[in-house]
Amino acid sequence: MKKQIKNPRMPSIVIGETDHERLNNVAVALADRFPEICGGLLRELERARVVADVSVPKNVVRMGSTVEYEADTGARRVTLVFPRGADISEGKISILTPIGTALLGLAAGQVMHWTARDDRQHKLRVLAVTGVS
Repeated sequence: MKKQIKNPRMPSIVIGETDHERLNNVAVALADRFPEICGGLLRELERARVVADVSVPKNVVRMGSTVEYEADTGARRVTLVFPRGADISEGKISILTPIGTALLGLAAGQVMHWTARDDRQHKLRVLAVTGVS
C-alpha cells in the first residue's frame, strides 16, 4: 500500500480542449495496464481549467511543448509527448510518466510537488515553456 504524503496545495493548471480530449482517451484506454499513472493523469485532467486551444497561454505546458524546469535533481529541458513519441535520449518524455503528468498545464514560474514511481517526493519549478513542436 502506498503511503500518502500530504502535498502543499496543487497549482492551478490550464489545458486546451484538444489535449484534454486526447489525453482523456489515452488514459482511459491504458488504465488497465497502467492504473496508477493513468489515475494520476485523469485526476489532473479533472482539476484542470479546460479552455479553447487558441486560449492556452504561450507560457503553459501542453503536449509538444519544450519545458525548462528546475527540480531537486537539477535543471532539465524536455519535450512533453504522447507515449509513442517518448525517447529519453532525445529529451522527449511521455505524458504517462509521473513527471510528464506533473508538468502538464503548468505555467512558467509555477511549482509542483509530485511523487516518483519509487514513492519519493519531488518538487519542480517551471522556468520556461517554448512552442509546441
